[in-house]
Formats: sequence, C-alpha cells, structure tokens
Amino acid sequence: MNALSDNMRAALLMTLSMSAFTVNDALMKAASDEVPFFQSIALRGMMITVILIGVAFIWGNFTLRAAKRDWGLIILRTAAEAIGTIFFLTALFKMPLANLSAILQALPLTVTLAAAIFLREAVGWRRLVAIMIGFVGVILIVQPGTDGFSIYSVFGIAAVIAVTVRDLAARKLNVTVPSILVALAAAVGVTAVALVGGANTLWVMPSLKAVLQMAAAAGCLAAGYLAAISAMRSGEIGFVAPFRYSSLLVALFLGLVFFGEWPNALTIIGALIVVGTGLFTLYRERKRRVRPAPIGLRIR
Repeated sequence: MNALSDNMRAALLMTLSMSAFTVNDALMKAASDEVPFFQSIALRGMMITVILIGVAFIWGNFTLRAAKRDWGLIILRTAAEAIGTIFFLTALFKMPLANLSAILQALPLTVTLAAAIFLREAVGWRRLVAIMIGFVGVILIVQPGTDGFSIYSVFGIAAVIAVTVRDLAARKLNVTVPSILVALAAAVGVTAVALVGGANTLWVMPSLKAVLQMAAAAGCLAAGYLAAISAMRSGEIGFVAPFRYSSLLVALFLGLVFFGEWPNALTIIGALIVVGTGLFTLYRERKRRVRPAPIGLRIR
C-alpha cells in the first residue's frame, strides 16, 4: 500500500511538473507579442538563475566541485540546452503550442535510440520497431509537402535533437554531481547565450503585464524542475515516467483557450502514434529494468 501511495504521489508530482513546464511555454509565447526574442530569454534566464541560487542555499548542499570529466559533460549539456532553447522558442513563437508539444513527445524515442547508438545501451527489436513507428507519427505531425507544413516544425525537430544530446550528457554524469549545479549551469549558459544574441538588438521597456508573464514563466520552470526531482525520488521511475505525456493535454487546452489554436486531424493522429509508441518504449524499459532518460530542467 505504501509503494502504491508513493507511486501515486510521484505521478501527481510528475503531472504537476509537466503542467508547469507547459504553462511556462504558454507564458513565453504570450510575452513574445511585446518583448524581443533574445530579451525575453535573457530576462527569464536571469530570474530563474536567482530562483535556483536561492533554492541551492535553502537546500544547503550547493557546491561547484566536480571532476574535470563531469565539468566537460556539464558544459556539453549546457550548450545543448542553449541550442535547444533557441530552436524551441523560435518555433514556439511562430507555430501552435500543441503542435510543437506533440513533436516534443518524440523525445523518449530519440533518447532511447541515441543511447543505443552512442552509449551501447541494450535496445530490443520491439523497441526499435516502436521507435520507427513513432517517427512516422512525427512525420504526420510535421506534414512535409502539405499545406499544413511549417518550416518552424523543423526547428521543433532540431530542438528535440539538441535536448537528446542534453539528456545523453546527463546520463553520463556521476551520480554525486548535485542536480542543482547542473540546473544552475544550464540557466547561466542559456542566459549568457541570450545576452550575446541580443547584443545588437534594441531592447524595450516591457509592460508590467509582460514582466509578470516572464516572472511567472521563471517560477513555473523552477516549480516544474523541483516537482520532477521529487517525483523521480519518491516513486518508481517506470511508473512515473509515462505521466510526462500529460504535457500534451495541457498544451491542447492552453492552445485552444488562450491562443485559439487546435491541431488538424493528421497532427492528432501523429501525436497519438508518438505517445503510444513512447509509452510502449517506457513499458519495455521498465520490464527490462533499463533506466529511462532522466528528466532535467528545461530552460526552454
């Protein structure tokens, strides 16, 4: 009974985490009407950095000490995070929230495939078939060569590739490296890239509404990150991980209510295929006792 209770608590935390991340996306999309691209990323990055520093000191276990190998992986992960953020937000500001969220659901598939190729993790034929079918679902979402195609969908796929690199780097980190250090490095790195990218653009004085939107986005990122950590520590990973797909439902709701967006039939079918194959992949990982991809802070 206790294990079930822990799992259900962890499932609720994971759902909260994914919801917080998606609300962050919606808030940044709303703020993009007023605040320039790199400025919005930089301002939110500064806010989340301050929040994470505060959390680190509250936890009382913050340290900058890590082996040289781990620092190399942290730098690689941070670079991938920054690149993924640029691609993701470029797509987010130009295409429907739910469509982009549907593309991101392919992440467990890409991480599983990349781990098999580059980290030599065991992946059976069933999961390989599921991954290939899942990629067909991604094609249905992107819809190349049709009226429903948007070049920004390609940016969404690029974001998935970048985040895959990020998660592979996280897999190789020593377990003694504090999660808060990895998260803070990502926040600082993304903020620095945004400051450099926006150096030649004119910044504007945002309205109170835009400031509150970006502050709320930063708060959602922090809340999502902390909830994800708590979920992974309090429940079985194989039971908890599938609840990350709840973000798609939240994206559908927010896109319809706040932006008047709704995916077409092909996108819905593609999303269902991606989610279905992703759930099967997670099920096989749980059955084979293979650790699924860690869920890290999404600075996006």
